[in-house]
Amino acid sequence: MARYVFITGGVVSSLGKGLASAALGAVLQARGYKVRLRKLDPYLNVDPGTMSPTQHGEVFVTDDGAETDLDLGHYERFTGRHANKRDNITTGRIYSDLIAKERKGEFLGATVQVIPHVTDAIKDFIRDGNDEFDFVLVEVGGTVGDIEGLPFFEAIRQFGNEVPRGHAVYMHLTLMPFIPSAGELKTKPTQHSVATLRSIGISPDILLVRCDRPIPQSERRKLALFCNVRESSVIQGLDVASIYDVPLAYHKEGLDREVLAAFGITDAREPDLSKWEEVSSRLHNPEGEVNIAIVGKYTGLKDAYKSLSEALVHGGIANKVKVNLNWIDSEIFEREDPAPYLEHIHGILVPGGFGERGSAGKIQAAKFARTKDVPYFGICFGMQMACIEAARNTAGIAKANSTEFGPTKEPIVGLMTEWTKGNDKETRSKEGDLGGTMRLGAYPAQLTRGSRVADIYGKTRIEERHRHRYEVNMEYRKLLEKNGLLFSGVSPDGTLPEIVERTDHPWFIGVQFHPELKSKPFEPHPLFASFIAAAMEQSRLV
Repeated sequence: MARYVFITGGVVSSLGKGLASAALGAVLQARGYKVRLRKLDPYLNVDPGTMSPTQHGEVFVTDDGAETDLDLGHYERFTGRHANKRDNITTGRIYSDLIAKERKGEFLGATVQVIPHVTDAIKDFIRDGNDEFDFVLVEVGGTVGDIEGLPFFEAIRQFGNEVPRGHAVYMHLTLMPFIPSAGELKTKPTQHSVATLRSIGISPDILLVRCDRPIPQSERRKLALFCNVRESSVIQGLDVASIYDVPLAYHKEGLDREVLAAFGITDAREPDLSKWEEVSSRLHNPEGEVNIAIVGKYTGLKDAYKSLSEALVHGGIANKVKVNLNWIDSEIFEREDPAPYLEHIHGILVPGGFGERGSAGKIQAAKFARTKDVPYFGICFGMQMACIEAARNTAGIAKANSTEFGPTKEPIVGLMTEWTKGNDKETRSKEGDLGGTMRLGAYPAQLTRGSRVADIYGKTRIEERHRHRYEVNMEYRKLLEKNGLLFSGVSPDGTLPEIVERTDHPWFIGVQFHPELKSKPFEPHPLFASFIAAAMEQSRLV
């Protein structure tokens, strides 16, 4: 039977519950256990698909088409296990399902309440499909004390009483701030956070305490005494240089040993962390560096492009170089010449996005890369803007545009209305809901033999994850290819464009999918590895 670790947070948000969960999962995996990670999100949105990236960060998409919290990206990158739609649930999803059942009369006249109906739904989600796993790590979003999180805390409290004794452990992540004027690390925020958690019936077994300097033994004893945990179970979570140092750091501090001890497991084998040691070594001992410009519209919040920035780091790991990221708001290029911003850059990446704002700047970035022979990587929207730029400036279609920005006589990019998923036809309309209506999840693509992308992948059939509702118009394919933009990847039925590349350029590739979602530090995505390799070549020319 699976054992459950519930990871909660206190004091402040953004302490790294997702990373802590992912790192613990990675170390337990290294000990030979089968691990699953799941996320409970208290917000009322059904999923994060319609939430602004500047508020919530990126939307992580799974193979089966779920739009999920970005922490699932950490889970995948650290464990290598593909997440799915059953690994993330929100208050909105729970209430939506319960209300639908109530309207159908499935509760047989009962009054539908938070307890037991909402809490039962949460518990059903937690226990579903775990037979093959040794450990299930369940992260609860938000911080203890948040009103919207109370049903989730109540559910995991109940859950601990319903599984056999010794099958549920509670880990609480808190902050231990250093007060410069006092010259001390303060335990009081953690004490208050644990007191709040205990007031709702949960007593933590392990404290993971984030700090920027080592915790003195006297302070550990104090935390153990006032928070009712063993002294050995007060684990310090020191800041580290890279998130990929976290599994090694937390193992060194004894986090996984304390988790196993809390379950009464004393005969576990030592973890094989060699792959994490290799990743850490490559990160901290680079043999060079490259400068990559990310020209986007959500650059004010780096989490909006979390998987993207990590995939670029993975490309650096593959090539043993440090990747310096230069975040540039694309709207700047609508007012200013891109040259001063890009002349020292070794590679330009234009990521996904929605809406007209900043699009002209992205088109300028694609033009600079094309005309100056700078490696260019366009992802989703970035591919579409590269196609519009090519149509305007190489194919002579001055009014080339996207219907996403309004009516146009030259719709190089247009709304997708139907496509095939498996054996079913998916259809959409402009007037439909925005949430969950895009082309989502993994779809296959056929690559042209002898093309650059076929060489990069080492095969001619691939499968990548999508999240878009507009596509490049295939009616313009012949004209664009005549002017050097090869459609080197298409859907198996030949109707949807997946990849374009320039045949007259050192490295210029646009993809309609999101390859960053499948990249891992110990298994960098081939497109990102190749892009960084091209940037290394460019660095020798600049």
